[in-house]
Formats: sequence, C-alpha cells, structure tokens
Amino acid sequence: MKTRSRFVNRRSFLAGASATVLLPSILRAQDGSLKLQCRFDDQIVTYTLFDNPTVRDLVSMLPLELTIEDFSNNEKIAHLPRRLDEGGLAPFSDETPGDLCYFLGWGNLAFFYADYQFRNDLIRLGHIDGPLDPLMHRGTYPLRVALTD
Repeated sequence: MKTRSRFVNRRSFLAGASATVLLPSILRAQDGSLKLQCRFDDQIVTYTLFDNPTVRDLVSMLPLELTIEDFSNNEKIAHLPRRLDEGGLAPFSDETPGDLCYFLGWGNLAFFYADYQFRNDLIRLGHIDGPLDPLMHRGTYPLRVALTD
C-alpha cells in the first residue's frame, strides 16, 4: 500500500518558492493580505487568504477555470488540475463556516458554508469576506478563481 508523504517534494517546493518570489506586491490588499475571488453562476465570493506554502502554490496556478459543485450539506467543492504543496498543514480547532480549505484526500478545494470538523485532512487557505449566502446557491457551475484587483 502506497502512503502519502507529508514531506515536500521537489516540484511542490519549487512551485511554492517561485510563487513567493514572483508574486507582485501590487496583488496584495492595502492591509498586505491576498484576496481571492470566486465567480460562479451569478455569485461572487471573496476570500482573504492566509500565508502558507499551500496558498502560495494555489496562487501560482491562478487564474483557474474549474467547476464548483455541492457536496454533503455543508460545503461546495472544486477539483484542481493538480495537487497542491501540503506545507500549510497545521492542526486547528476554530473551524468556522466561511473557511476555504484544501482537502488532502482528493486534492480539492472545499468551500464551507456550515459547520465542519478538522480531522488532520484539511489545510485552511482563507476565510470568506462577507455573507455565506452565495455558497448556498445550489447546483454545479463553471467557476473562475482569480486574485482580485
């Protein structure tokens, strides 16, 4: 049985490092944080991103055209074209609706709009700015993910 390593491989390391070096400061909000905008159907959701290797790797892939779909009764998900650097993995106990996470099991984004529980399988990427209502818009839609201007 093949086990997933928690260590950073060379490709993940290089992607995260290059995103850190090449990310222009003009993409940062006035408070220094990065803002991610997700558009699907007639909904727009903005997240303030955290600073960790997983976020930097995600940012290096932007913009992305994905598909967002309902999953369970507390989240939407979107599958990425490749797995992200797992260097942002850190336990947390203050799970909150509105968190944006990376699910290690499937390598997808998880957009939580209701309660959820950390089980050593999520990397928190950011938190929603504004109401949760857009995430409760049911269905499967094309999704555009990009940094805000």
